[in-house]
Amino acid sequence: MTERSVRPAAEPDDVNHPVFAALYDLLPDSVLLRPHREYLARDLSGRVLEIGPGSGAMFPYVADGAAADLEYHAIEPDPNMRTRAAKTAREAGLTVDLRDARAESLPYPDDSFDAVVSALVFCTVQDPDAALSEITRVLRPDSEFRFLEHVGNDGWRRTGQNLLNPLWKRASGGCHLTRDTISRFVAHDAFDVEEIERLEFGFFPVTPVVRGTLRRERDGLGLGSAGPL
Repeated sequence: MTERSVRPAAEPDDVNHPVFAALYDLLPDSVLLRPHREYLARDLSGRVLEIGPGSGAMFPYVADGAAADLEYHAIEPDPNMRTRAAKTAREAGLTVDLRDARAESLPYPDDSFDAVVSALVFCTVQDPDAALSEITRVLRPDSEFRFLEHVGNDGWRRTGQNLLNPLWKRASGGCHLTRDTISRFVAHDAFDVEEIERLEFGFFPVTPVVRGTLRRERDGLGLGSAGPL
């Protein structure tokens, strides 16, 4: 296990949820999520970045199918989750360059990665538009952004999510129930849609769940300033 940490200047809203992280460890990764994590990890090769691995639930899937040239990176701003992720990586036998950073300010130069992966992350990202712009910046042209995200629902379920959202955010480490994440993804002009699938599983209020793959256009914008290696 290789772990490097680059710590930016402290911010007043640093991510730190020790109670949520401890409770999260008590929840086994659902067998329902297994095929979708396998989808995200399938045939990964080259330089890959995972946004917000949490306690490292993706790491065993990545390790199982790792190509010989795989160089795996991950950013996780919560120190409680990051400690757990480092342990998971060691147990899975996966070498990970695990850094303390936010999705809104990735510490990598432009065109750094062959793929970016996110699994149930954008519900907690503080500024999803900034995070998406950063992902387009660090992706190389013609590379992939793979995601698995829960999003806001419709009708009475949306009404219920709106009512529950304030309490849910406090209890679940800042998770938003009502994010229209996929609309944000597909509207971004740096991406072409390869695949998007609404999945028939989940439980209210964390439903629906959507997975998919976007491809970074060769002439996409990818705006932003390069960070340090």
